[in-house]
Amino acid sequence: MQKAAALAAEQAAAIEAGRLLFAAECQFFFATQQLDQLPPPGGPEVAFAGRSNVGKSSLINALTGRKALARASSQPGRTRQLNFFDLGGRLVLVDMPGYGYAQAAKDVKEDWQGLMFEYLRGRPTLRRVVLLLDARIEIKPSDLAVMDLLDRAAVTYQLVLTKADSVKPAALGAKRAEVAALARKHPAAYMDMITTSSETGLGIAELRAALAALAEPA
Repeated sequence: MQKAAALAAEQAAAIEAGRLLFAAECQFFFATQQLDQLPPPGGPEVAFAGRSNVGKSSLINALTGRKALARASSQPGRTRQLNFFDLGGRLVLVDMPGYGYAQAAKDVKEDWQGLMFEYLRGRPTLRRVVLLLDARIEIKPSDLAVMDLLDRAAVTYQLVLTKADSVKPAALGAKRAEVAALARKHPAAYMDMITTSSETGLGIAELRAALAALAEPA
């Protein structure tokens, strides 16, 4: 009983730390398409990656409680830059371009082997990549290619399922099991997978808590 109570208290404290962090002001401050024009390394960074239309912008907006902080392109697959957002001076959120819209494996090779791979491999302040997977559809070759790329870059990444509100419980359970098994095959994958919905708020508090643990102390 004491262990359970201590664990519950620890989880509650982590959730509150996440709430406080993401209640802070979040502002866009930099964008670049070139490696030699990255902002100087500062505070810890968390990068968000995923296929085009995976719900990346919606998730960032849900985390920060803002409707249009991150904007989805009107033409999926067109965004080709890194966008940097300062969260309360304690954490930098990096919105990476979507991949896999037109020709899955080819898109990953062309768009991610250059600027994206060099950013991931060489950024000393990058603490984690949040790699989004759509709970409604099968894992795509482009997702597997990016996971392999992150393994090669030796960057810790956390798998996050999106759009879970559109999936029935049995199918969602099967998807979670599939993704958990996939994570176990990848050395850089963080084992704590989180299931989210930007529409209902599912998993948002838990993801905030996970990211707050990477931020500068308050």
